[in-house]
Amino acid sequence: MKVNVWSTINQLSKERGVQPKVIIKAIEESLRIAASKHFNKGEDIIVDFKPEKSELRVYVAKKVVEEVTDPSKEISLKEAVLHDPEATIGKEIEIELPAETLGRIAAQAAKQVIFQKVRDAEREKVYEEFAPRLGEIVTGVVRRFESNGTILEVSRTETFLPNKEKLPGDQFRPGDLVKAVITQVQKNSRGPQVLLSRTSPRFLVKLLELEIPEIASGTIQVKDVVRQPGERAKVAVYSQDKEVDPVGACIGVKGNRIAAITRELNGEKIDIIEWSADPEVYARSALSPARIKKIVITSKQAKEMEARVEKDQFSLAIGKKGINVRLASKLVGWKISIIQE
Repeated sequence: MKVNVWSTINQLSKERGVQPKVIIKAIEESLRIAASKHFNKGEDIIVDFKPEKSELRVYVAKKVVEEVTDPSKEISLKEAVLHDPEATIGKEIEIELPAETLGRIAAQAAKQVIFQKVRDAEREKVYEEFAPRLGEIVTGVVRRFESNGTILEVSRTETFLPNKEKLPGDQFRPGDLVKAVITQVQKNSRGPQVLLSRTSPRFLVKLLELEIPEIASGTIQVKDVVRQPGERAKVAVYSQDKEVDPVGACIGVKGNRIAAITRELNGEKIDIIEWSADPEVYARSALSPARIKKIVITSKQAKEMEARVEKDQFSLAIGKKGINVRLASKLVGWKISIIQE
């Protein structure tokens, strides 16, 4: 049977970025499945598809026997001569799927199963492309909105930014460019889903790497990050190079470096502090911008401490709705109580 599908295969290949051999294999599989309804005795169905020559045959091979014991591989002489008038006992004949049936099956396969197989191949390609990029920042174009999130196009692939991963002040319009970090690349029944986040601490770390060369090069290490997305974040940095001021380098001249990141995070305040292995020193820095008079460890076992402050520093140490002391406690890994002296 002549079928002109080669141009369609090439077009699909270019549009979807899927190899022609993947599409050809999908066509063969779909034809084999559909033909099994016509050859319904468990035959071994052979698909001979040469798309570049526009040739297609679907057939089964059976041996002509006097008495049929295996209908999947044998055929009686009486039935064989209906397919091949020259059939004789012991001869193997090929029984082709009728042209009319083949044409109908081929058309249905092209409309249904082929596109399903192409989608499967696309999903596999997306997974292979994005799985190694887990944790990277990407810039996507806003394409549309769904009830639970926003669809962003990244490298011709639809990615998903859930509403819960958006910053409180995020308001997008179609066509907007949005930065986010890749947090998950999933394989499921709907195909791989590339999930993004703007609230993850990882997003802040990657923004710091983009904006601060010393972090990107490894001269300055980001030790810990805690965030209340859209409100405040605390970043602990450290450098083994004694000539490098890690806090000053991150803040930049007149705060220009950290200001750029704050703008991207819709005004989220970012406290850059110097990391320390000493919990007392670390806690004193973590409670910035409050000035701490004294740190008293009340229980090493329970990891509890008190930060004693002057009256005018008390509200600053606690922060709005307790955010400053809460983030400082998470950063240090100790429970910190603010005591006014």
